[in-house]
Amino acid sequence: MSDTYFFIFSLPPHLVVDTAALEKSFYALSRRLHPDRFAARPPAEQEAALAESSRLNDAYRTLRDPIARTEYLLKLEGIELEEQSRAATDAAKAAGTAKKQVVPEDLLEEAFELNMQLEEMRAEKKMGSAGGTESADPQLRKDLLAAKSTFESKLAATDADLAALHARWDAAFDANDSAAKATAREAMVDLLNRRSYLRNLVRDVNDALES
Repeated sequence: MSDTYFFIFSLPPHLVVDTAALEKSFYALSRRLHPDRFAARPPAEQEAALAESSRLNDAYRTLRDPIARTEYLLKLEGIELEEQSRAATDAAKAAGTAKKQVVPEDLLEEAFELNMQLEEMRAEKKMGSAGGTESADPQLRKDLLAAKSTFESKLAATDADLAALHARWDAAFDANDSAAKATAREAMVDLLNRRSYLRNLVRDVNDALES
């Protein structure tokens, strides 16, 4: 895998990354590709250096972020999440629908209750706007804030679980344990889908409270 973002930084395809060392390496490589070093070179070399610098920036942005790093590694493993898939995005736009989401079973009841509250909040705000006054129920606002706090806690727990899986993946990779790698991959896909759903729930609450 000599064309990957990991290879650019001379890293194995690990998910536990020393971000301080990554940053140091990034700046060292950036200095080597600085345009001033290629000012007197032929145009072809200048363009090649610019393209390499752009790829370096993309690699750094991806690998320094634990979520982007996980999604990238899964893509290298042949797994593109439905939430991130460009094909899914294009299909949703063409159909005029929302992109498909994987709903974790344990969140179904809470998500249903939240959606009912969100609909109630939107209806009350619409009525208040039509009447020229703000009519959102204070208790409803309080309930939504409580729900937001709950989902933010679940989101933080998901991030912690994902960090633990990063270590499991690295160990499985180093041991060349195909079964353990497959188990870690499946678990990471589930967690990323869960994280995406929770993030969207929190976003919906914020939108309802701020609109």
